[in-house]
Amino acid sequence: MTFKKIFLGLLALSLVLAVGCSAPDSNENDEANTENLELTIGLMPAVDSAPMFLAKEKGYFEELGLDLNIQIFNNGQDRQSALQTNSIDGAMTDFIAVVTNINGGFDIKATTMTSGKFPVLVKKDFIDKKDIKVGMMEVSVSNFLIDEWLGDKYNIEKVFINEIPARLEMLKTGNLDMGLFPEPVASMGELGGLEKKIYELKNGYCPDVMVFTGKALEEKEEAIKLFHQGYNKAIEDINSNENEAREILIEKLQLNPEIKDNILLPNYTKVSLPDDAYLENIINWVEEVLNQEVNVTPSDLTEGKFIDNDSN
Repeated sequence: MTFKKIFLGLLALSLVLAVGCSAPDSNENDEANTENLELTIGLMPAVDSAPMFLAKEKGYFEELGLDLNIQIFNNGQDRQSALQTNSIDGAMTDFIAVVTNINGGFDIKATTMTSGKFPVLVKKDFIDKKDIKVGMMEVSVSNFLIDEWLGDKYNIEKVFINEIPARLEMLKTGNLDMGLFPEPVASMGELGGLEKKIYELKNGYCPDVMVFTGKALEEKEEAIKLFHQGYNKAIEDINSNENEAREILIEKLQLNPEIKDNILLPNYTKVSLPDDAYLENIINWVEEVLNQEVNVTPSDLTEGKFIDNDSN
């Protein structure tokens, strides 16, 4: 074999090796960088949803590179089904639901508290008395808060009515003495002739939270991180001008504009989670209500990696 043939053979081999060791095609890189930067979340018709609506409306998620799809659920059971079938990646719910879900084997984690407001509604001619009938959902934030706020003052007969319109109607017709409702639904009830009674949250914590499924946390971590960044930006806007929250709620939930100034807004806070003592209290309450052992711990309920300690 001539020297020239050996040289050409070695040259060809070196070119093959160089191609094999080269960086991936730029299109492949672009595809990897954008993979899974899309989320679908479920929201409820409550004041908690204002930061998410506002961040999407202002394009904050889009600026961050996140395609966020929002679905509104008027029924907690429909929201739960969507989570369990992975039709949505995350949803607005509460710690009571998180405890029961995890105890039942469903992989879900709370990533931040949200800011809810829950007035108790009564008829305007309500006369205070010791024995009362109160409308609520069963294993829910409404049941938890009624116990927390009214348990020491009244003998409570709990009437479990999951559908909010039916609960409002029962109250208006006098079949209930009180009912707990989220804002801005409570303000719609007030417009219909009911009266709000306001109670403060103990420890300053609202049980409402944003959760994501284990599947989403594993496969879409970067997207979930961007979601929380956009959420924090909207919180800053609302804390500078609370009318932005009122206006976006009226628009997105298609509410009567007459209630705008009557909506009770919470103190909106950036991404954060409560302490273990609060979570232990909720776990113990769920055990008592279900009358069974709950095999979860506070650390089972939350995922804190999306908290930006520098922004709080």
